Amino acid sequence: MLKTRGNEIEGIVVSDKAKKSVIVEHAYTTFLTKYERSLRKTSRIAAYNPECINARTGDKVLLSETRRLSKTKSFVVMKILNKAE
Repeated sequence: MLKTRGNEIEGIVVSDKAKKSVIVEHAYTTFLTKYERSLRKTSRIAAYNPECINARTGDKVLLSETRRLSKTKSFVVMKILNKAE
């Protein structure tokens, strides 16, 4: 397993087409002080998907930050919180 540090993020796997990697969508809110409103946003994070975990589309997963693995990947799937139906 890889050494981890920094952020831990929960999200839903939206794509598992690439070999040993997944795309995870993370929803969050941010506050706009000018308009005094909250704004819902989503970000798509590329993460390493170890063969021992093997997350699939629709799974809710826990990501942890790690060293840079490629140009886009700096997160690893730690565990599956909820399996997809």
